[in-house]
Parts: sequence; C-alpha cells; structure tokens
Amino acid sequence: MILPHSRFETRPGSKVLVTGAAGFIGSHTVEALISDGHSVLGVDDLSTGSLQNLTNVIKNDRFEFVQADVLDSESLDSICRQFVPHAIIHLAGLVSVVVAQEDPIRNFELNIEATQIVAETARKNNVNRLVFASSAAVYGDCNERLIHENCPTRPVGMYGSAKLASENILLGYAISYEMEVVCLRYFNVYGDRQDPKNPYSGVISIFSDRFARGEAVNVYGDGSQTRDFVSVRDIARANVLAATNRKVESGSRNVSTGNSRSINELISIFQRIYPDSPLPIHQPGRTGEIIHSCGNGGYSALMLGFEPYISMEDGLADLVAVKNLSPYENLVLPG
Repeated sequence: MILPHSRFETRPGSKVLVTGAAGFIGSHTVEALISDGHSVLGVDDLSTGSLQNLTNVIKNDRFEFVQADVLDSESLDSICRQFVPHAIIHLAGLVSVVVAQEDPIRNFELNIEATQIVAETARKNNVNRLVFASSAAVYGDCNERLIHENCPTRPVGMYGSAKLASENILLGYAISYEMEVVCLRYFNVYGDRQDPKNPYSGVISIFSDRFARGEAVNVYGDGSQTRDFVSVRDIARANVLAATNRKVESGSRNVSTGNSRSINELISIFQRIYPDSPLPIHQPGRTGEIIHSCGNGGYSALMLGFEPYISMEDGLADLVAVKNLSPYENLVLPG
C-alpha cells in the first residue's frame, strides 16, 4: 500500500538515526524513511527487536545497522558522531506496561535514563531535530470524549509516568539548546511484526494469534474499555514527517484516528471470523490500565501535515494477509 506524501515541505535525502530500529514500530519507520529516499542508521541491542524485521531494507545501500545499547552513552555518541544525522527518532524503550509496573527500576532505565542519554547525544553532536515515541498513557483516565494535547496529563501507572518525564526532559532540551523536539503520543498501535507473546503486546496482535490457534483470549476487566487503534504504517508516516519536515514546532502531538473500539467489539469481530473459537476468559483488571482512550489528532494535522490514512478495515486485512490467517473479504466492522 502506497501512502500519500505530506503537503508540507520535507527535507529530501535526510540522514536519520533510529533507535529501536529492529522493533515493531522501528522497522516500519525505517522502511518508510528508506521509501521516501532518506538514509538511515538503525541502532538496536536486539534484546526484543529482531533483524528479521529489517529483511526488506537490510541490503539497501541507504541503510546501515549497528547493534548497540542506547544506555551505553559512549557507544551512542561515537555512532552519532560518525553518521552525522540530521535527525534522531528515539523509539528504543520498555514497551510493556506490565513490566514497567512490576520493575520500576528497569522502567526508569529504559524509558527515562535512555531518553536523557539520547538527548545529550543529540546536543553534543549538534543534531537539532529529535523525535520521541511517547504514549497516550500520559493522559491517564482522561474524562474528555476526544483527548487533545491540552488535556491534563495524569498518568495512572509507571509506564505513562516515565513517558511524561521523558517528554519534559526533551522539551527542556528544546528550550535550553534551541533544538526541535517532537514528542509523538501514540495511541494503540497495531500491525504486523508485533510480538503476540509479549504480555502487553497490542490486543489485536494477541487476539489474531490466539483465535487462529483456537485458543481462548484473556479479557482483563469486563471488556468495555475502549482504545483508539492506529495502524503501525500510519505511526511510521508520522515519525517520518516529524523527522524530515523542514520546519517543526517543538511540542507534543497525538497520533490517533479519532475513533475508538471496545475490546468486546474486537472479540465479536474475531468470533465471526472463527465461529468455533472458545469463549474468552475474563481476568481481573490490570493495575495502571486506562479504561477509555480516543485521541484528537487535529494538532498533528496542523503542525505536521499528518492524518491517518489506513482504515481499521484495511489495517486488519493487512495484518491477516501477512500472518496468513483467514480471509477477511466479508468482514464488516461494527459501528
């Protein structure tokens, strides 16, 4: 699927350093950058990412990969100094809300300390554009029907708290050192290459995997919680725009669709695809989990030229096609 180019003017042939490049979002971002004609240096320690995710670009002349830990400040500084990027997209981090809650020290290291190291690396090497993978978790249980960037930020768990702390660090760098920093608050991302074995992988990835294998899915709480599901290909496009637009205004931006679906709705979809599947197993709600979430992406459209392009129907069809699960030709989503 070919995504449309932004109407905003971008810097052609940019050099972009991507941390977490072999991960779910990272690999799609690398592909989008290469497709747009940019050169990419991917950095990943491969603790959760996989080189298999980079199969489509690994032999491209405009892509280079280095296995390194972003917590190793000396290595990251050396990598950045040699590559001389125009921008850094910082995607490396702890992505599990569950692990962040259970291991706050690890959460601090990967989601706060690593951000500080990346920001300082950018400052020391005169990289004036930095894009950060933040999260809608910074809002907590917001009462607004559509969450916009001016809503209060009241994270309810350690993961969201760390993302908000990182945003504040980066925006401090923007003000203090005249850097352009864009913190992208992703809503619920789904798509291929998302590991269903991860305890807090996207619910769509987990559901598609378990329904295909004839296994019951776990529902935490009553299933009425809602999410704004965004295709990873749209997330990648937002990352590219934030990194390569000629001029951006520092700040935080939602990356969302403006539509939400409940967990129960998703279950009904998969039950229609797999009518013989077992009933879901209800578990107690998880600490730190947000109940309702739907984003207003108007500010991203205004400041970045980003609008979601991939519909839920197309996104699910892509996921099923890649996983070689079951045909979706007759799938009709609720609502």
